[in-house]
Order: sequence, then structure tokens, then C-alpha cells
Amino acid sequence: MSTMAAEGEDLVTPSPPTGPNTGPRHLLRTLLPAAAATLAAAAGALVAIGCFLGLYTRPTSDDWCAAWKARDLGVLGITADFYTTQNGRITNAFLSGLLYGGGPAGTKILPTLITVSLTAALVLLGRRLLRALGHAPPLLALTACALALQALLYFAGTRSYQVLLWAPATISHTVPSVIGLWALLLALATVTHPRRAVRTAGLAGALLIGFALGTLSEPFALVSGLLAALTALLCLPRLRLATTWRPFTWCLLWCAGLACGLAVLYTSPGARWRRAQQPQKPPLLSAGELRATFEDWLRMWDTVTGQWAYLAAAAAGLLLGLAATLRTPHPPPPPGARTGTGARTGAVAGAGAGAGRMTRAALLLLPLPVVILGSFAVAAGLRSGYGPTGWTYARTWTSFLLPMELALCGYGVLLGAWAGPRPAVRRPAAAAAATTAALCLTLAAMASLVPHLQQLTTTTVARSIAWDAQNTRIRAEAARGATDVGYRPLHIASLAEPFFTTDYDRDWVAACVSRWYGVDRIHRR
Repeated sequence: MSTMAAEGEDLVTPSPPTGPNTGPRHLLRTLLPAAAATLAAAAGALVAIGCFLGLYTRPTSDDWCAAWKARDLGVLGITADFYTTQNGRITNAFLSGLLYGGGPAGTKILPTLITVSLTAALVLLGRRLLRALGHAPPLLALTACALALQALLYFAGTRSYQVLLWAPATISHTVPSVIGLWALLLALATVTHPRRAVRTAGLAGALLIGFALGTLSEPFALVSGLLAALTALLCLPRLRLATTWRPFTWCLLWCAGLACGLAVLYTSPGARWRRAQQPQKPPLLSAGELRATFEDWLRMWDTVTGQWAYLAAAAAGLLLGLAATLRTPHPPPPPGARTGTGARTGAVAGAGAGAGRMTRAALLLLPLPVVILGSFAVAAGLRSGYGPTGWTYARTWTSFLLPMELALCGYGVLLGAWAGPRPAVRRPAAAAAATTAALCLTLAAMASLVPHLQQLTTTTVARSIAWDAQNTRIRAEAARGATDVGYRPLHIASLAEPFFTTDYDRDWVAACVSRWYGVDRIHRR
């Protein structure tokens, strides 16, 4: 981190501009750091509020079951329970045991742990991208971009509470994305390392992490497996994007780990029991089911494309690309000479110099099939697991929304890196106008998230106050020997609470609440 800080210090005081006409360029060199600082403050404030709300999260729905199992069975006990009686997600259960085993503190700090880990991963990944393009990474702009992407990920969707604050959903659908980004950084650091032991450790890590994610989250396993498979094809040495078989091998081992994890999950007694509880459905690949899945997929994307704030990901990337370009010295071009970064950006994101034009184009377009086909795979999985309303479980969309945001941001960075030198050297006023427009778009997007975040804050805090009062009363009654206590459902974020069904014997939430408080039964208060 000290190295990163040192690299970003001179963003605030950039090197003197070259050339005689320093006025407009001096304005641009002042505007870009100010824009990055403004965006970092705006997006950081939203993300910080989300982290702060973690202190006001209280158990609901699956929380109740995970809490009493982690307390009574321990980490290994809840892992065995998930494998044999629940769904087979053993890594999911293991993380739940660690999180709930320490009491309520784990769920309260989880949002902060997620945001800090994701910010660090995005900054490091952005730094590698900019260095591959031949630019000096500006730390402030990188941080602002990472915070903006997270604000969009958490608060631009329809299930903000579930994406960031509800631990069962974050473990299943947000944490996998964080782990996946760190696994990508592991691959970039070890695949080309000169020491064989480090490369071997990286390959072993790909297999083990892939297996863990395969038993943690099926949607993320599908999306990341698709990304790894397509990347492996592009990394075949004959395409000259990679000069050795190491990147292909890493991707192959990642896919093998995911496949083994999914196989363990699918064949587990818990997964077989869960499938047995569902009514018989037509085959997934039948014409009717494929048509219905396609319609669900269209509904998902209608919801996503209806949120214009996601465009801020591309605008933030453009700001980052312009800031990196300005920070890299560019001598004034001779009269009539072409300017730009064609030679530099031709190696897009580390593509080998010998890679053909078609290979580089395929690398640039790689995010498109990953996002499109990955989101369809998520829609198919949701329909298979939850039926016709499965597509509404928007907490699972994180598996393809984060790649979508990263793709938009990456294209913005490439645009800024490609177009930046010409305005920065010859037309600084045009670069200043582009910077102002991008900043206005990102700030407008951040502002559009404020009303939703304000409502989320009010709902979360109000529920925590009511929950604490009820918790104190129930514990006092249980301490006096009561075996049947009253419970008032405290609904939030469309999650299940006790008495969600009129059949008490099928009310699994009420059963878990009773186990948590050590009573035989609860009744509606």
C-alpha cells in the first residue's frame, strides 16, 4: 500500500506541462485531480453509509437458522448439516459458521470487510491495466473509480439490503465476486513469475479456489467458468496472445475446480433432498422452458437497462483513462504528425505484441459474451431452482452485474487512454470539456442513488430499534421459563419472517427462531 500511495502522490501535484501554451493545459491538470477527488468523496460517502448500516442489521429469514446452527453445532457441524440436509454448499456453510459463530458482531462488520476488500482488489486490478497500457497509475482516480463501481453495485439495483447488508445473500452472491477478483490478481501475479514454485502455487490456488467457489455459489461459478473458458481459448499459444501454455493451464484448472465443486454440490444428500421437495418440471432444455427462460432473461435486462445510473461506470472509467494519460509525459508532436496511443493501446490489457488483430479484437469483445451468456445462465439457474418468479431474486444478479460494470469501466479507460493524448497536447479545452461531462454524469448517478439509500437507512435503523426491544422482551420471558413466547414479524427487504405461512409445521423461520431463543414454540404477537 505504501508503494501505491507513493505512486499516487504526484497526482495532486502533477508534473509541469510541456510546451509553451501552459494556460489551458494547466487548467486540465488541475481539473482532473479535482474531479477524481470530488467523485471519491461522493461515492465514498454512499459506500460509507452502507458500511455504517451494517451496525444496524438484525437477524431475519435465513439468519435465524444459520445463527443457532453455528452456535449449537459449531463450524464443522453447520458445514456437515448443509451438506447432508440443506443444499450441499459446504463452503457457504463453512463461511456462515465462521461469521455467525462469534455472535452478531460478524454480520455487522461484514459489509465493511466486503467494501474494503473489493476496493483494494479493484484498485490493484486497475493499476495493472493502466501499467499494461503504458501509463502511470493515479491512485486517487483509481480509488474514486473503485468506490463509484461499488456504489452502483450496492445501491443501483432493486435489492440493496440483500446485496450488501443481509449476510446469507452477501456470502452467496457478493463475497464470491470479491474472491474471484483476488483470484484474478493471483493469476496475474503468478502465471508469468520467474520462480517455478510460485507458478505451481498459483496453479494449485486456481484449482482449490475454483472448487471452493463451486460449492459456494452456483451463479458465480457459471459466470466465472464461462469467462475462464473463453479466456483459455484466447490464450492458446497459436493465437500469440500468450507465449506459453501457463495462462491456458491456469484457466483450465480454474474450470476443473469449479466443475468438481459443482459436482460435489449437485450430488450431495442435501441437494438431492432439496430437489425432491420441488414439483416435477419440464426439462430445462425443452423448447417451452428455453422460451420461458429467455423471457425471464429479457425481464432481468429490462430492469437493469432501466437504471441509467450504470452508465456512470463508463464515465468513471473515462475519467480514470484521462487522468492516467495526463499523468504520463507526452512530448509535443511535430507538425502534421499523428498523435495518440495506438502503439501503446494496441497491446490492450497486456495482449502480446505478436497477437493478431482478430485476437486483440476478440480480447476487447470478451466481456460481451461473458455478460450476455452469463446472465442467461443465471436466469436459467434461477428458473430451475425457484420457478417462474426466480428471475426476481435480484441478489443473484451480482454475478453478472459486476462484470458488466467492469466492462463499461474498462471501455471508458481505453477510450480515455486512446483519445487522451491528442486533446491533452493540442486541445486541452476539449479534454477539459470531456472531463467535466464525465464528472457531471457520475455525480448525477451518485445523486440518483441518494433517495433509495435514504429509505434503506430509515427502514434498517427503525427495524433494528424494534428488533432490539422485542429481543429483550423474549429473552426475559425465556429466562423466566416460558416455553411459548409472542413474536411480532419485522419484515424488511422482502425477506421471510415467522408466520409467512399459515401452516406452522412448515414455518421453518418460526422453528429457527424457537431454537435460537430456546423455547418450544412462538406465536404471533
